[in-house]
Amino acid sequence: MAQAKKIVLYLLVVFVLYTIITSPDRAADLVQIGFEGISSAAEGVGQFMTSLVN
Repeated sequence: MAQAKKIVLYLLVVFVLYTIITSPDRAADLVQIGFEGISSAAEGVGQFMTSLVN
């Protein structure tokens, strides 16, 4: 099972590097979308916690 995890991780790293090398503009867009999603999720959690306190 540990060997399968290593293989999957290796393939994921190769895929990410391939995507960055072949299309850096698209890769940058995907990273920006990911960070925007994380930011909006954190903002939602903050609003939820604020509403619990009030």
